[in-house]
Amino acid sequence: MQKLSLQQKLLQKLSPQQIQVIKLLEIPTMQLEQRIKKELEENPVLEIAGDGPETLQEGEAQELKSNEDADKEEFSVEDYLNDEDIPSYKLNAQNYSKDDKFTDIPFSVGSSFHEFLHEQLGLLPLNEEEQLLAEYIIGNIDEDGYLRRELESIVDDVAFAHNVEAADEEMYQLLWEIQDFDPPGVGARNLRECLLLQIKRRDKKRASVVTATKILKDTFDEFTKKHYKKIISKFSLTEEELKDAINEILKLNPKPGSAYSNPLNKANQQIIPDFLLDLEEGELRLTLNQRNVPDLHINDDYLGMLKSYKDNKKTQSKTQKDAVTFVKQKIDSAKWFIDAIRQRQHTLLLTMSEIINLQKEYFMEGDEAKLKPMILKDIADRTGLDVSTISRVSNSKYIQTHFGIYPVKYFFSEGMQKDTGEEVSTREIKKILQECINGEDKRKPLTDEQLAKILKEKSYPIARRTVAKYREQLDIPVARLRKEL
Repeated sequence: MQKLSLQQKLLQKLSPQQIQVIKLLEIPTMQLEQRIKKELEENPVLEIAGDGPETLQEGEAQELKSNEDADKEEFSVEDYLNDEDIPSYKLNAQNYSKDDKFTDIPFSVGSSFHEFLHEQLGLLPLNEEEQLLAEYIIGNIDEDGYLRRELESIVDDVAFAHNVEAADEEMYQLLWEIQDFDPPGVGARNLRECLLLQIKRRDKKRASVVTATKILKDTFDEFTKKHYKKIISKFSLTEEELKDAINEILKLNPKPGSAYSNPLNKANQQIIPDFLLDLEEGELRLTLNQRNVPDLHINDDYLGMLKSYKDNKKTQSKTQKDAVTFVKQKIDSAKWFIDAIRQRQHTLLLTMSEIINLQKEYFMEGDEAKLKPMILKDIADRTGLDVSTISRVSNSKYIQTHFGIYPVKYFFSEGMQKDTGEEVSTREIKKILQECINGEDKRKPLTDEQLAKILKEKSYPIARRTVAKYREQLDIPVARLRKEL
């Protein structure tokens, strides 16, 4: 049995305009440029301010005007609206002869790492089956140059996909052939094997190379854990001999695949700052980077077209009414997009201005010690915006200052109180921690407990586990792994 009832609900929904503003707020300047280009392609009503005859030279402007006058005589709006009735042959250009030659100009593109390995594989005297197995091995080598799959699993794959049975000995023989390829160390199954493949190609007449080979073969675990005394005792070495051998090992590449770099394939990521901050006569001046972001406006021709249709509303045909509806939709879409761009600019400037006001001492000199504790809520309270909006502004945005380019989120950090009651940024503590580690005796590195004691003497009451957390955030290894001879 069906039953009808009435209910009242209070819901919050985002309008299409609000969603558009949020999406534009998230993207950085470089992506905004692409987004504007896409909108210009999709919406004929939208155009870049300044486009038109006024931006041309005097002669070009006169020529363009004469062409426009000729067009007005030949075409009307009715012709444009009824273009579906135009015969197809009038829309096709036959400007080429059968005798014309079309030559494709090849574009030189460098080969990838795996293509480089396949090129070397082609130089080996292999039969069809061995070629197939070797290609499977190369296909399982990752971008670092390592073979991280078991050969037995590769054998199973080949048997399942191609019904080819291969012996383990045959696979190992092919792998050893591939391990002789360039770059040295390719095809290794672990770090130890990778380093051994590389040291094998060094000059074995040098004592340091011979010692380095022994260390990698027999005492690799002790080497990785920096138990140097055990290595010296095992091989009866002096500290100088051990140091020379370690230097040989440090010259090796733990990721041989990264050694093969082709400039034609390398995608260099360029940072384009969203904000520009200048220090002029002791005053900070903030601007948005609008170098590649054009000013937009609505094409006057479409507004005039809409006005003419409005004046002749009674005599409009169905096709004309559809055209009016289309133009209205595109004009509304263009207005929303322009408003969203303006709102984005206003929100970005407002947020960044408050960050600079709060961190003015830091931005004047660029000294990290003067960076105050600041979280997203602090800026949200000062701007009257939501925390999520501040998060969108700070994410993937950069600012160019007179002392470098920084991500906006770099300026946000938690705070803690010193013994004196003064609140300081955790970034300041990390800087002091970094300085302590940089100045330590590398033969006897400072432990986390010793670092905590030093910070406590400097009025920073930090526990050992907090020191360990900050050290890991700075990507600094433990004391044992920082030890040097």
